[in-house]
Amino acid sequence: MEVKTFMAERTFNLVVPLAHEATAMRTTDTVRQQAVRSGAVSPLSDRRGNVDSTIFPAGPGIRTSTTATRTTTTRTTSSAPAPSADRNPFSFAELVEAYLACRRTKRNSRSALAFEGRLERNLRLLYDELIDGSYTPGRSICFVITRPKPREVWAADFRDRIVHHLLYNRIGPRFERAFIADSCACIKGRGTLYAAQRLEAKVRSITQNWSRPAFYLKCDLANFFVSIDKVVLRELLAARIDEPWWMALAEAVLMHDPRTNFEMRGDPLLMDLVPPHKRLMNQPEHLGLPIGNLSSQFFANVYLDVLDQRAKHVLRARHYIRYVDDFLFLHESADWLNAALRDVDAFLPTRLGVRLNPRKTILQPVDRGVDFVGQVIKPWRRETRKRTRNEALRRVAATPAADLMPVANSYFGLMRQATASHQDRARLANVVRDRGHAVNAAFTKTYRRRSHEA
Repeated sequence: MEVKTFMAERTFNLVVPLAHEATAMRTTDTVRQQAVRSGAVSPLSDRRGNVDSTIFPAGPGIRTSTTATRTTTTRTTSSAPAPSADRNPFSFAELVEAYLACRRTKRNSRSALAFEGRLERNLRLLYDELIDGSYTPGRSICFVITRPKPREVWAADFRDRIVHHLLYNRIGPRFERAFIADSCACIKGRGTLYAAQRLEAKVRSITQNWSRPAFYLKCDLANFFVSIDKVVLRELLAARIDEPWWMALAEAVLMHDPRTNFEMRGDPLLMDLVPPHKRLMNQPEHLGLPIGNLSSQFFANVYLDVLDQRAKHVLRARHYIRYVDDFLFLHESADWLNAALRDVDAFLPTRLGVRLNPRKTILQPVDRGVDFVGQVIKPWRRETRKRTRNEALRRVAATPAADLMPVANSYFGLMRQATASHQDRARLANVVRDRGHAVNAAFTKTYRRRSHEA
């Protein structure tokens, strides 16, 4: 017996990322309107016998017809189905989530404003390019920063940054679950403060609260980012990425050479300040990651996880910590640390193609102070590094009045991470007050001057 059903048609277009509450409100209102027109019971009712008919968001421009009745629910689609995670490697919602994460810190950039000018169209085009395999990275921006030292920065286009976030959101957690707890940087909750606190705990543990002698070995990799071998890194990624589509995307991001299509910004003479051996521009095609992208920071952690695993499982180091390419061993014996140094010095060039910087390799007693991630761990206290403090005082004194408040507050926040920072913050507060701004009693914050006083 054939049953004909008449359906009310509605058109949904959810390309624009909405807040969860607003999306739920629109869906609820639509269901209620359809129920009133069709005479069906409200799907939100909890009476016995009712069937909950939920409208699933369709893709952009998709017309979806839904009829809700007391006993059955019929859905038909008058055109191609919406993108689905069952048929595609990722959903459109995942791309929107990556976009929202990307714009938190880059929304005022030139490429971000251009992308958001036609947001719905650009997101949909990016989604389609990723799904059909036609996506290729766009033009990068190259410029030079001078603090804390001159270095080359390569910033990807905003749409490419969205892809980096999409890739990281999908494959990042599986790698990070395998990372050791002492791998820091570019991992949520593991910034400089985490690294400093964890190192302080290790120092207090090995010295029994500063009652026993111990030594530390601090190492730094020479020209790390421009020395990363992409072929080796691709093998490390392939070991944990089983899905062909995601591996292809990771390879596209990894193997893209920004030097083939870039725009130079800023003073070109600043490039002369960057030593030639530290420039990505001077490296072979298979070497080097661009500094400035989320993908590069994540790939660097994957690359050096090989070192972390050797330190923990081959050298059996109980007290080891790494922040990007700076890593540190603690031990009661200086001879053990020298043996560890020989092992690492031989292992890194052979396995990863990177080398230690001999000028930044330090072995000395911990009671002299351990300088790490901008702080110095000393008996019973952590201090801000003197170079960082002096730079803060100089910058705040020279900053234009319009920018003084955010610059000063950022340094107040940085200094207060150290447990013994009251004196340093007091010196900074004196500089701020000399410039006519008020500072709170705890020396942790300054305030904006009134417009008529500025």
